[in-house]
Amino acid sequence: MATRTRDRILRKAAGVLATGEKPTVAQFAEAAGVSRASFYRAFESRGALLEALAVQPEPGARERILDAAFDLVGAHGLAALSMDDLATQAGVSRATLYRLYPGKPALFTSLVRTYSPLEPVSRLATEMKDEPPEVVMPEIARSVYRTVYGSGKPRLGLLRAAIFEVSSLVPDAEETVREALQTIVGSVGAYVLAQMMSGRLRPMSPLLALQLFVGPIFIHVLTKPALERALGIDIDGEQAVTELAESWLRSMRPDEEETQ
Repeated sequence: MATRTRDRILRKAAGVLATGEKPTVAQFAEAAGVSRASFYRAFESRGALLEALAVQPEPGARERILDAAFDLVGAHGLAALSMDDLATQAGVSRATLYRLYPGKPALFTSLVRTYSPLEPVSRLATEMKDEPPEVVMPEIARSVYRTVYGSGKPRLGLLRAAIFEVSSLVPDAEETVREALQTIVGSVGAYVLAQMMSGRLRPMSPLLALQLFVGPIFIHVLTKPALERALGIDIDGEQAVTELAESWLRSMRPDEEETQ
């Protein structure tokens, strides 16, 4: 009986994936004509069902989905994203889309990992943990700029969307926010704290120190195109963020009495 129930759920699941925005366990159970309790006896979770379906995505599907999501989220934000439109623009089936990204939270997390400065900056802070702040922090600032402007089409739209979603803490972004904060605090935050403890930076809340560092850099990165158009000037982006980082370093220099 359990085997027949499992097989029935598997047979009906593909149709549910093809028609539902984000199918729930209740929808899968209803389509198969079984109770939720029977569903959970067959599969421990919704994720386990998706794994059991073993839908093999066509070659390049993941890249096409992320590329299409990059454009759609960058232009309209995560809340306005339609998974139907995303599947159409990426040229994949809904089953393939949901197999790779079961919902908006998983998709947004992957977008941030792939296109934001999060991973490059975290990697730098870890690899350069033994270097002084005068070397590390300007390089982190330049890494942010290069990630946004130096990798093909500018990533400003996605960066704006990410900042809005993170600051609003909408449900679809909560998972991404949590992971991003853990990554940054565990890498750049840990580096800054270590430099404070060694006496190279003045002691203060590491989180406030990160905000003081990141804020001006992100504002410059976001407003650079508008400033250039409005004022008719050409701003050297890497030089600008380097100067902002150096300004941060001056503000974080330990007081003389603290170093004696």
